[in-house]
Amino acid sequence: MQKVLIANRGEIAVRIIRACDDAGLASVAVYADVDADALHVSAATEAWALGGDSPADSYLNVAKLLRIARESGADAVHPGYGFLSENADFAQAVIDAGLVWIGPTPAAIRVLGNKVSAREIAIRVGAPLVAGSEGTVESAAEVRAFALEHGLPVAIKAAFGGGGRGLKVVWDMDAIEESFASAVRESTAAFGRGECFVERFLHQPRHVEAQILADTHGNVIVVGTRDCSLQRRNQKLVEEAPAPFLTPAQKTQIYTSAKAICRAAGYTGAGTVEYLLAQDGTISFLEVNTRLQVEHPITEETSGVDLVLAQLQIAAGGTVPVFTDPEPRGHSFEFRINAEDVGRGFLPCPGTVATFTVPTGPGIRVDSGVRAGGIVSDRFDSLLAKLIVTGADRQQALRRARRALTEFEITGLPTVLPFHRAVVTAPAFTAPDHLGVHTGWIQADFAEELPGDPQFDPVPPETARHTVSIEVDGRRMALGLPAALLEGLLRGRGGPATGSTAGPNAGPASAPAADPDTLRASMGGSVVKWLVDSGALVTAGDPVLVLEAMKMESIVVAHRSGTLRDHLVQPGDTVAVDSAVASIGD
Repeated sequence: MQKVLIANRGEIAVRIIRACDDAGLASVAVYADVDADALHVSAATEAWALGGDSPADSYLNVAKLLRIARESGADAVHPGYGFLSENADFAQAVIDAGLVWIGPTPAAIRVLGNKVSAREIAIRVGAPLVAGSEGTVESAAEVRAFALEHGLPVAIKAAFGGGGRGLKVVWDMDAIEESFASAVRESTAAFGRGECFVERFLHQPRHVEAQILADTHGNVIVVGTRDCSLQRRNQKLVEEAPAPFLTPAQKTQIYTSAKAICRAAGYTGAGTVEYLLAQDGTISFLEVNTRLQVEHPITEETSGVDLVLAQLQIAAGGTVPVFTDPEPRGHSFEFRINAEDVGRGFLPCPGTVATFTVPTGPGIRVDSGVRAGGIVSDRFDSLLAKLIVTGADRQQALRRARRALTEFEITGLPTVLPFHRAVVTAPAFTAPDHLGVHTGWIQADFAEELPGDPQFDPVPPETARHTVSIEVDGRRMALGLPAALLEGLLRGRGGPATGSTAGPNAGPASAPAADPDTLRASMGGSVVKWLVDSGALVTAGDPVLVLEAMKMESIVVAHRSGTLRDHLVQPGDTVAVDSAVASIGD
């Protein structure tokens, strides 16, 4: 291999470009129109335009990617994660084009990337499993039949792909039809395929996984374990390595079954075998991700193995970098820094990064796909960067994480930093002798405590405030002031801004009253479908509209009871957050 095309974007593209440089390989970046000035474009040896702004027109377009590989002289392709990374047809097309595919064989992707056949292998090698459908389900009726037989809750899952896309947990029989339709839509949008299967959903489990490396010479190792239980919308927010508080028996079961599954599938390269750990200690096989994981850096930090360099080495015909399972050294956390508004239920928030200030110090690593001035598009994933913090043990890593998260500053758009700062002080997460969180913990036990970013709190004009930094007796403090008063002070007087109609002793000018009938978009994005016809009666809290942004769907619910009138937007339209989409009146 001499030149590698990276069929991806964002922080993972930057990560692979840097690994190529470490290995002495040239790199080729590709980019959608909106990513023309992105960090990965300037970091690569050379960059080529894909054209278009949707995933289908850019990073999912196989013909364009292969054309650029040919014209650029690339002799290998690294898919990163997401997009086409688990698409066996793409892997085969790369190989058929005479290029090196940096990943498992198409056959291994097909058998393990399809969660149904992966379950069959897991059964064959004796891995633990919960009940699931025999093959994919073709309709909501089949999901209903499974739920009637095995009970609720059930999980509808995309058979191809991962990362939480196309995963819907159903707790109520009446929600099966829409949940199935939504899972199919999300899976198709994210992976180009909509097949789904169904299995029993374990209530409040931990999410534990094993990082695998395997070569073409028969060597299979577990590089380490990770815990990824802190999730929202079935997508991980915080991961740590090694997975804490596992018993020796649990660790042995994970290591043994993970290797057996990968050997049975003829797996090569980097991959992850995922499990659920129930509250009673029972382990259940979940799936295999036939690609590099977003959270791979924490395993690198605790094992000393560079997983991307290992991928390049294995693809070139080499062996795994070590031949025995490495013992973990220290403890590491990864905090995904997403463009999402914590104060509004983790809503994706595209926009422009105004400033981007990263922490420094011992044990700190930041893998980023953005920089100040960068555009975060609603067409792609909300991940901006990853903060990786490592310490000698879990408690030291937590102390370093608190410091690093305080130093990390991003302005211009909401991020999940307020969540991270809160979670690293939560007793359920930081206890020295057990892990008290689970995959639904954020929504069930922690969401109401989450602070929003005050920059983006939707407050009415008469109570709007700004925060400034001041010094009192040499101590730095934050001072919050009403916006009108602060503006007046900055203009050299203590009252409202010049031109205000209010007198010097009057309160803030009142804003026009909002129309109580107006239904507003809960986030910016694209309209997917209306769930309720115009003229229908709705009750406050009823789902009425589906929006999509950053490859995730969100439901707009009725803000009051009454008659839904005036669909102001239609499927395919783009809406801004808080924009009017309909009205609900008496």
